Amino acid sequence: MSDAPISKETKNKLIEYRNSIDNIDAAVINMLAERFKITQKVGKYKAKHNLPPADKKRERLQIERLRKLSEDAQLDPNFSEKFLDFIIEEVIHHHEKIRSDE
Repeated sequence: MSDAPISKETKNKLIEYRNSIDNIDAAVINMLAERFKITQKVGKYKAKHNLPPADKKRERLQIERLRKLSEDAQLDPNFSEKFLDFIIEEVIHHHEKIRSDE
């Protein structure tokens, strides 16, 4: 890497890209918050009806669906699967807590 000064145009372009990333990150967080509001309702519903916190068939179908969406969007399906696995683990943890609190 060079220690040469960065041009104003280069700095501005980098700021533009970073602002776009920041906006996308904010949207992702808001979408995750909405998703977790719904999964909390699912957890309460499952607890009320004595259903198990995890649904392996649903999880498998969701992973298959997300992998297909990832491929269509030219995003690494393995990354998407890891991301969904993390979310599913967190949702199940919340459902187990809701069940134990009922």
